Amino acid sequence: MKAAVIGMGYLGKFHAQKLAQNEQVTLVGIADVSTDAREAAAAAYDGVQVTGDYRELIDKVDAVTVVTPTTSHYEIARTFLDAGKHVLLEKPMTVTVEHADELIALAKAKGVVLQIGHLERFNPATEAMEERADGPQFFETYRVAPFRERGVEVDVVLDLMIHDIDIVQTLTDRPIVDVVANGTVVFSDKPDIVNARLQFEGGCVANLTASRVSTKTERKIRMFQQNAYMSADLHLRYLKIATKQPPPAGDGPKLEIEQFEYPEYDALKLEIEDFLGAIASGGQPRVTGEQGRRALETAVEISRLISAS
Repeated sequence: MKAAVIGMGYLGKFHAQKLAQNEQVTLVGIADVSTDAREAAAAAYDGVQVTGDYRELIDKVDAVTVVTPTTSHYEIARTFLDAGKHVLLEKPMTVTVEHADELIALAKAKGVVLQIGHLERFNPATEAMEERADGPQFFETYRVAPFRERGVEVDVVLDLMIHDIDIVQTLTDRPIVDVVANGTVVFSDKPDIVNARLQFEGGCVANLTASRVSTKTERKIRMFQQNAYMSADLHLRYLKIATKQPPPAGDGPKLEIEQFEYPEYDALKLEIEDFLGAIASGGQPRVTGEQGRRALETAVEISRLISAS
């Protein structure tokens, strides 16, 4: 299988590295509009075609990973999908839901894989929570990071909060019936700190906070369900689970506390392996276009409510 990376910014460099190391695929192309990025890529990957125009790679690849600014996702992904190429598209998949729908329909029409890069779905703590989720009733998520110029073409909802939107919607697997949100601009020209409250069918509530103007990095999620409470630190890589146990005769309730640590794992490597595996098997990736679209729709609604307030 021949693959290319479109976009060699901060994250694109890691995509190229993982593809180059994977025995299932040959990295044959890299595209970036930046001269500096192309020169660095050419020096790092001997024999790989490096170009400023991604369209030069269409006939030379079976699959691509698109790691460019969100505003260019739709055009680039559409070009490769229309040519019958498999696409791993970084999150958020597009700026608008309508464009997401077009990409999903095009991938189906061409019979190719469209995977969305929601990396946190490959975090072992998230996977463990998904395995144990049983009718969750309340979530609290907290995702903050220092301000960086990278990613400011979109607001903090599409930049950071969308990770937690995707996780919560995956763990609940229920329709949203109400959304309340507020946020403010700090350093960019779009909201940099946002709080949102999602209410799901059946009564589950999720309270989400995201900020890109913090002095530190934190990524935490807590999930509450009958007889169990789970707290994951996705940055420090651990999960705590408190489970109510049947009490011994004559005693009060007893809690069993478990803690799991995940010091060694490579989420991006796992994500790319999942992408290549879906191509090879003809099956579905872990994060489908439909799931990426689901998170995008919620994120867009949160952003709309903030703009309208």
